[in-house]
Formats: sequence, C-alpha cells, structure tokens
Amino acid sequence: MNNQTASYTTEEIAEMLKVSKLTVYDLIKKGDLRAYRVGRQMRIDEEDLDAYKESSKSGAAERNHHLPEIVQAPATSPVSAIPVSPLPRTTHQLIISGQDISLDLLANAIEKETSGYRPLRSFSGSLNSLVSMYRGEADVVSLHLFDGDTGTYNIPYVKRLLVGHSYMVVNLLFRTAGLYVQKGNPKGLSGWRDFKTPGLTIVNREKGSGARVLLDEKLRMEGISGKSIFGYETEELNHFAVAAKVAAGQADCGVGIEKAALMTGVDFVPLIQEQYDIVMLKKGENAALRKSLHAVLQSDSFRSELESLGGYDLSAMGRIIYETE
Repeated sequence: MNNQTASYTTEEIAEMLKVSKLTVYDLIKKGDLRAYRVGRQMRIDEEDLDAYKESSKSGAAERNHHLPEIVQAPATSPVSAIPVSPLPRTTHQLIISGQDISLDLLANAIEKETSGYRPLRSFSGSLNSLVSMYRGEADVVSLHLFDGDTGTYNIPYVKRLLVGHSYMVVNLLFRTAGLYVQKGNPKGLSGWRDFKTPGLTIVNREKGSGARVLLDEKLRMEGISGKSIFGYETEELNHFAVAAKVAAGQADCGVGIEKAALMTGVDFVPLIQEQYDIVMLKKGENAALRKSLHAVLQSDSFRSELESLGGYDLSAMGRIIYETE
C-alpha cells in the first residue's frame, strides 16, 4: 500500500484556494502554510494544506488577499527536496523576477549575505517583471529591453513605467543575443532584415520578454510586420525552448542568447550585445537591502561564480547605470 502524502505546486494550491499565486507565497512567508523547495519550485504537502484550511476556519489564518499573479515559467529538472521551515515573522519574502541563471546565483548570495530576507524566484520576462514592480509585486527585477528609438537598453522603459517611483538601475552583466539557426545556416540568415526572407518560419518568445521586445523593435525599424512572418505567433517561455525547436527543425530561426545555443547545439548568429540590468525601488525600508545587494554585485566571490558559467561580460557588474533622487 502506498501511503505517500500528495504534494502540490504553488499554482495548484492557488487554484484550489481560488487565490493568486502571490497570496500563496504570502501565506508561506507568514508561516501560515508549510512548504519545501524542490529544485526551483515550492511544494506543499496535502496534510499541511489541510492544516491551513482548518486553522483558516477558526480565523487563525488570513485568506483572500487577492494579490495580482506573477507569471512563472516551468521549472527545470527537479533536484532533491530541501525542507523549508515556516518563515519567522521577522523574515521578509524577497521576489526576484527574471529568467537568467545568474539570478539564481544572486538569490543564493543574497540569502547567504543578508539576514531577514528569503528570496523567492519569479521567472517572468523583462517587461512583465517591470510591470510587476510597478504594481508592488516584485522587489528585484532584471531587464534586457532594447529601445529602437534611442538604440539603448532598459532606461527608456524604466523611466516610462516607474513614473512616480524612486529607483536605481545597476548593471549585472552583458551577454550576446542573436539568431538561433539550423546547422549550417541553410537559409543564410545574417541580420534582422532577413526576416523578410520568403518562406521563413520562426519560433517566438512570449509577449513581455526581452527577446520579444528586441525582435519587435528590430522588425519595426526594418519596416517588417510580424504578422507577415510564419510562426510569429508561436511562443515559447524561455531561450532554451526556442533554441530546441530550431535544433529539431521545427523552425528556421528564433531570437535568443548565445548561452542557450551552446547548451542545445544549435548554430548561432550573433547580432547584438545585450545590457542586462537589475532594478530596485528606493524606499526607506529597503535601504539596507539595496546596500547589501550592491555589495554582492561588487564582491569577488559572486564575480567568480558568474565567471565559472561562461558567456558573460562582467566588466560593468555593480555599476549604477541610473538612479533617481
């Protein structure tokens, strides 16, 4: 007889309780709902869900916070479960939003170097992450948003979306972006204007991702309508999924970063050096956190960790790119 207790993801718990996923994170943060980590996912056992329901009936737990939801891409392959005790009331949840693996290392460094914070990862794209910050749903967001009008990254979007907020933008890294193409590049693709090639099939990223913004801006500058490209509406949630579809021959090309090409074996046409920055709001209550985050980015130990991954330009890591008063 199998007596193993059922366990659920935060998405499943949110659906069962008819609340948003951020509400579930808030319950975990407060210690009202016990959880543990499996890879990048938080999971909740059935017996702990039942215990929360019982305590909620007695009025001991807060329900129905109705916080907006963060979009999260599927986790990578799971690793062994690491129990997570209910968080002390003095521990604050810190939502770090973005998809690059460097953010996982950053979350680990913050948890190790900063007391009173428990980082949680949200795997939203750049534009969606910035909107989440505006709504108060994310604390640290990463951006690689290209602006065709200025030829620069990130700052034009931050200025437009974080109106009325005080914030700082700090560089994390630079990385190469371009086209995933099939082995030998049979279509002979070499630049953005090649999206006019008759019969070209692409695979796209989801709306709100930095890669999608980059493609849309470059198409706009070339006078190309996305609707004229077969596969433009075919969306994947991360660089690796796009590269894998191209490698499998399901598309001629897709836009993404070089690192995913190296890991999937697809050919790559480099086109642009992306500026990958981190944004934090400037508030009195997070002054110590901002100082700690900046110290982590300037530390030799964190630099060494990122250097070991390869494929990153860390020459400006920790540099404040823009800061309001």
